Formats: sequence, C-alpha cells, structure tokens
Amino acid sequence: MNSWELPESYDYKGRNICYGRLGEGPPMVLVHGTPWSSFNLRHLIQKLSREYTVYFFDLLGYGQSSKDEGDVSLGIQNKVLDCLLNHWKLDDPIIVGHDFGGATALRTHLLNGRRFKKIILIDPVAVSPWGSPFFRHVNAHEAAFAELPDYIHEAVVRAYVQTAAFKPLDDTTLNGIVLPWISRQGKAAFYRQMAQADSKYTDEAQRLYHTITTPTLILWGREDNWIPLERGEELHNMIPGSALRIIDDAGHLVIEEKPGRLIKEILDFIQA
Repeated sequence: MNSWELPESYDYKGRNICYGRLGEGPPMVLVHGTPWSSFNLRHLIQKLSREYTVYFFDLLGYGQSSKDEGDVSLGIQNKVLDCLLNHWKLDDPIIVGHDFGGATALRTHLLNGRRFKKIILIDPVAVSPWGSPFFRHVNAHEAAFAELPDYIHEAVVRAYVQTAAFKPLDDTTLNGIVLPWISRQGKAAFYRQMAQADSKYTDEAQRLYHTITTPTLILWGREDNWIPLERGEELHNMIPGSALRIIDDAGHLVIEEKPGRLIKEILDFIQA
C-alpha cells in the first residue's frame, strides 16, 4: 500500500468522512488517534482483513476526511462513529481503537449505547490527565502556531510525531503521517484538533468504565512517553475483567513499531 486512498465517503452533516473496508468475515472496526490517520493502521488492516471484514475511516478533521473549520473534538467523534455504524449496518462488531480512537470507541459504547462484541484499546487516551507538554502548549496558543511559516510548521509536525515512537521512523512512514497536515487546510486542522482537546470528554466516559461488561483487551507500548504505562494499568483496574498486555520496545506509536505483535495479541484475544 504505497498510496493510501480511502475509496468511499459518508456525509456527516455536510462534512465528508472518508472510509474503506477490506476482507471477508465477521465485522471489525478500526479507529485511529491523533495526529494520525487510517494510514497508520494499514499494517493491522492488511493482516486482520484475512479473517475479518475490516472497516476503517479517517476521523473528522483528520487524514482524507473534511478539515473544514468546526468541531473536531472527542465530543463529536463518537457521534460520527455512531452514524457510521448505522451507515455500515453494523450492530455488534469488534472494535479496535488507538489513542483518541480508543477514547472514541469507549465514548461510543458508553455514551451512545453501541454494543461491541469485543473492545481492543491500544495506548488509548482514556484516563486523566493526558496530553504531551507540546500538546498542552498548542492547546493554549493555537493562533500563534497556526501562523508559523509553512516550512517551520512541517518541521514541527515531523519532530513532534517522531517523539511518539521508541525508535526512529522510516521515511515512508514519517511522510505518510505528515502528508495530511502540510496543506493549508491541513496546517490549520493540525492545531485545531489540539486546541479543542479537553479532558472533560474522557472524564465523561471514565466515570462509567466500571460498568463495562464487554470483553476488553488493553495493549500498551512499554516505552510510551506520551501516555505512560501507569495510565494503562489504571485503566485496566477500572474496567472489570479487562486484560492488559505490554508490548516491549515500542512507544505510543506501537501500531507502526510492533504491528506483528499487536496482531497476534488481537487475534489470540478475539479467538480465545
């Protein structure tokens, strides 16, 4: 998959959501986080689609989906996912969420009442406090960052996303991550999603974690310096009966660094 294109689209209240599906079998939905896109789930999509029908999309304000000015917070992403599940006619799929995608999956389950066969969370944004120092700085000074010259902006994005990985990312991966953010719309969208971040959206779901009865697997990169492993352990203790698996030699971007290990853990959990 050298060229990552999402072939289908869904109109969410006048804003375009791009998505794709691949494979045959029981339904599985994959949800990416920030500042990522479905491009970063490509390794999981390719392998999991051998046994499942995998649905994937770019969150509102990310990747190939609409980057028009407007709400792109966690407060809207679960509403988008809820509508997509209706559009896809999915009632009880397996769901896999990384980072903000994990928070979106949890909010969709707990606040929208959507049933999932199993829930798999990969280094999710789920327990307060969260957000890197840079993330919080942009949150407070969006306008200043949005006015950066384009070449400085691109350098900032490249440097920032690299900190999510335990080891240096290869050029193909890094370029694929950066590409959606370096157009004029992408530049504004990059800082907008940080400016709209608010822990109240995870707090709304966090108070309900103890009510989750769906089998839940939590996967965490041991070297995650964006969201430390301690948060994963807290989340594990909050969700009754959940399983926690730690992935060595991987950071927050474990979906790029250790996809093979993730796939094994996911399949073992689903098929147990």
